[in-house]
Amino acid sequence: MRSKRTVFFIGLISFSIFFVSGNLLAQESNDYEKLDEIREIVVTGTRNETDVRHLSQTVTVIDRSAIEEAMQPSLLPVLSEQVPGLFVTSRGIMGYGVSNGAAGGISLRGLSGSSARLMVMIDGHPQYAGIFGHPISDAYQSFLADRIEILRGPASMLYGSNAMGGVVNIVTRKMRDDGVETHFHVGYGSYNTVETEMTNRIRKGRFSSVVSGSYNRTDGHRADMAFEQYGGYAKLGYEVTKNWNMRGDVNLTHFNASYPGPVSAPLLDGDQRITRGMTSLAIENSYENTSGAISFFYNWGNHWINDGYTPSKGEGPQDARFLSVDNMMGVSLYQSTQFFRGNRITVGLDWFRYGGRAWNEYVSGENAGSTSDLVDKQEDEFAGYIDLRQDVFSWLTFNAGIRGDHHSRVGMEWVPQGGLAFHLPKSMELKASVSKGFRYPILREMYMFPPQNPDLQPESMWNYELAFSQTLKDGRLVYGVNLFYINGKNLILTLPNPNGSGMLNQNSGKIKNAGVEVQAAYRIDRHWSVDGNYSFLHMEYPVIAAPGHKLYAGASFSSGRWHVATGVQYIADLYTQTSPVVTEDFVLWNLRASYRAARWLDIWARGENLLAQSYEINAGYPMPRATVMAGFNFRF
Repeated sequence: MRSKRTVFFIGLISFSIFFVSGNLLAQESNDYEKLDEIREIVVTGTRNETDVRHLSQTVTVIDRSAIEEAMQPSLLPVLSEQVPGLFVTSRGIMGYGVSNGAAGGISLRGLSGSSARLMVMIDGHPQYAGIFGHPISDAYQSFLADRIEILRGPASMLYGSNAMGGVVNIVTRKMRDDGVETHFHVGYGSYNTVETEMTNRIRKGRFSSVVSGSYNRTDGHRADMAFEQYGGYAKLGYEVTKNWNMRGDVNLTHFNASYPGPVSAPLLDGDQRITRGMTSLAIENSYENTSGAISFFYNWGNHWINDGYTPSKGEGPQDARFLSVDNMMGVSLYQSTQFFRGNRITVGLDWFRYGGRAWNEYVSGENAGSTSDLVDKQEDEFAGYIDLRQDVFSWLTFNAGIRGDHHSRVGMEWVPQGGLAFHLPKSMELKASVSKGFRYPILREMYMFPPQNPDLQPESMWNYELAFSQTLKDGRLVYGVNLFYINGKNLILTLPNPNGSGMLNQNSGKIKNAGVEVQAAYRIDRHWSVDGNYSFLHMEYPVIAAPGHKLYAGASFSSGRWHVATGVQYIADLYTQTSPVVTEDFVLWNLRASYRAARWLDIWARGENLLAQSYEINAGYPMPRATVMAGFNFRF
């Protein structure tokens, strides 16, 4: 295995070659479209729309064009390519599943959403299972998103528990101009894989709507690895007045997944039937010097799981099936006001209730026809926060905020953060921030299955970050570098019980992570653009599915009716096991192309892992070799 130093230099050299080649291509091109520099507006680093330059934390934005260019039914592969420091586990050509053998774990700087340390949101509303506290990755489909905003680093001051390591905020689609648009996407490819999606968008005067539906399926690249998914989304909006707006939406997904177990011990009857739903209602106001919203959201889930059995170990079919119903509801209220030039103060209140019931249902054996309860709990959070942003002269913005978060079992948690953003000459930005992240123990850790422990306390961490970025060549070239250090305590680990036999969940873990993240994008001319990112992560206490090195370099070409995009991703020092230590290094090459055959018809194709690499992300679950998909997009 390569040493860390060798791999580090390979990553830097590869990124340098990519970046220099982009400059050389630009020097050779005399035919380009001059672009005006555009200031990026985000909502995730603060509740109100804000110029990203004024935030002291780093927010990465992936817009709708990048989502469509990726040609993926799921949003997660797009995140893995475009965001330095972010990695998503996978086990097959389509579908992530839940429970044993599941993938779709999102990690950012070594902190994982599957451990409830990274929050996924839809329009600012938390999305996670009420009992298990982690996001359900198959629910995040591409038809939802107008753009994705990723805040790299703690966001607990604004969003509370589970935003300990950062947030992924899916901003849903909308229609900006009057009219009607319908889009239908269909594709077929390797392993009898089918993907379909239809979206209709309408705007007429003050009324707007978005309605989407999808169906995806695959046989999978291994026996007993089929996946089937149905999804739907609807949103209605109405502009009551010039300053007031109402919107409501609902999102539903159901999937049937099978998992075959590790190749060394194949599993039978590992089946899952999962339904997830979300609905929200928001009333928003926007005036010249103040804006805000009140919103209600409700998420729910219904899970049926057969854990299966391993014949090679002499096991027989399971007597019981695991079932659970969970929910999370909340109300968020905030108002952001500019009292004088260069000032912005945001005050907000949040209330969350989450929980559910889980039980085993016996279908055979001596307990056939009976059930046994595992957990039936609800917990509450109530929080208030204040966030201050102040411009000092024309070259400095000061940010500070604090959250008081009260949990019905644990008590009060105080969450401060602060930072500076320096606006330097030649479109340079320098940012420095210090922020606290935390998470409350989830119900599973406290009440379900040995080694549960109802006396667990919150985890917490501090993130120290320095970031530099610059925009050049009339906005066509953007690059940035981030340095960060994370120091965390009271992480929940499963260790031998100090007061008895067996194992027990305990607040005994630590985090000491440090790293570098580099990101660049260059539009060379009207036809060519290149982009790339690299991240190096050092973990004093290594965790699974957080690579030490992640490099991505991509290029796209558009001319006439053709559009072609390609990307190479290099992953090194990826822990698939920590005891004993097993790591993976691999290179993935993906290629996507589309041809506009008519105003209403595109023909598209994509290939993944075209180098046919042999690798694993989840230990014991080899990934498919080269795969291809092709299909049509219709527009009406």
